Amino acid sequence: MASVKDVARLAGVSVATVSRVLNDSAPVTAGTRERVLAAVAELAYRPNAVARSLRTDATRTIGLIIGDILNPFFTELARAVEDEARVTGYSVVIGNADERPERQDHYVRTLLEQRVDGLLLCPTAEITPLVRDAVADGTPLVFLDRTLPGLDVPTVRADGTAAIGELIAHLTRLGHRRIAFISGPALLSTGRDRTAAFVAAMAGHGLPVRDEYLEAGDFQAASGRASAARLLALPEPPEVIFAGDNLMALGALDEIRARGLRIPADVALASYDDLPWFTHVDPPITAIDQPVQELGRLAVRGLAERIGGRPADPVVLAARLVVRRSCGENDSMEGSARR
Repeated sequence: MASVKDVARLAGVSVATVSRVLNDSAPVTAGTRERVLAAVAELAYRPNAVARSLRTDATRTIGLIIGDILNPFFTELARAVEDEARVTGYSVVIGNADERPERQDHYVRTLLEQRVDGLLLCPTAEITPLVRDAVADGTPLVFLDRTLPGLDVPTVRADGTAAIGELIAHLTRLGHRRIAFISGPALLSTGRDRTAAFVAAMAGHGLPVRDEYLEAGDFQAASGRASAARLLALPEPPEVIFAGDNLMALGALDEIRARGLRIPADVALASYDDLPWFTHVDPPITAIDQPVQELGRLAVRGLAERIGGRPADPVVLAARLVVRRSCGENDSMEGSARR
């Protein structure tokens, strides 16, 4: 394998000049640059990333720890992070916390031992010791999708408050009054925020929030199905089931179909989080869509700022309502967005 000394010898320059060309760290003449790059190509030289990281204390890698890799939202988010990281010259190492604090800490420890330059973290419900230590040690860190109160870490997230308000307004225009909500875990900021937005939107339209219409799920399909089963077994079942994430919406859909009920004739269905296949079911499902690509892009940019020793501002993007036919819509209905 060719070394940087071999490149320098073939190009007739010093090792320092080769380094300046490859790292673009200082100006060199056009002729010198051409000779160095020609030598690199002829020798098929590849820089040693490990050796470079020992010299520069940078590995050009970042860690991404997500809540649940089987959740399509996190899968898409990881892809968005990876795409932006590649553009900015970083590689991404992904850890799946599976919503377990101890597994999250395992990945925090492992990634820091691998000397990643910074961490993007979709935190679990609690402040774990290693996360607290990473913040105290000045590790470049950005929270993604979720917040952890009490830690001075910038967060890149979406806010669905307005979109949930638009959904409730849309449902009332369709004549729905009995609206049930399957929430996520109250320990997670996303679970709390979406529940608070739902309660506020219902109050804003003069609709009661009946205790039996509030179900606590866990962002998994099984909890969505179990919650839908309880709701549909009530003496006065809801007219609408609004699931707090896409997997719980999938579970609710399974239960509705298992009971032989029709959507939306017998019960309407809406989801927080959109999925590409929501347009392919019959009827297509109304959903609140989060700007996943933009979240991933801005999270990587914010982390790059922190790696560079600069502050990164928190970012809050608006989610949007996508109106389809699962709540009783027809082609003449107007929603805030259609697709």
